[in-house]
Amino acid sequence: MSADFPILPIESILPHRGTMLLLAGVEAWDDETLTALAHVDPAAWYADAAGNMPAWIGIELMAQAIAAHVGLLSTRDGKPARPGVLLGSRKYEASVPAFAQGQPLRVQARELLRGAEGHGAYECTISATISADVQTLAKAIIKVYQPTDFQAFIEGSFTA
Repeated sequence: MSADFPILPIESILPHRGTMLLLAGVEAWDDETLTALAHVDPAAWYADAAGNMPAWIGIELMAQAIAAHVGLLSTRDGKPARPGVLLGSRKYEASVPAFAQGQPLRVQARELLRGAEGHGAYECTISATISADVQTLAKAIIKVYQPTDFQAFIEGSFTA
């Protein structure tokens, strides 16, 4: 946790609501890192026939952890959190096809780059404790962009 700023409820950090809010909360954070918690809900929209979360949804877990980190940094600095976009990842690797139902997941994001123009990159992992061992289930370097004027960015994306 940032020494001078408390951990806020996840709903006050992220704009996601309802079934699109995949993180349960923030466990710890500082200027460069954030650790969030998530749980695989067997009744959620993403659940497969066995109640598991397909591993490809892990990239959204990572993106939400990054958004929480950026939001906490902004809030701590007395600024409103601004929306951003996931630009992508060159390589997302999952060691499992799905995250097991009921499985508590730990999502970690570590800032690698933050540009003055709003570009950023984070090294992210998703891990779980399985048989008393912490195992990395997925990893990626995620690229994000936080435009100064989000509305203009979105509108400009749809004009030819």
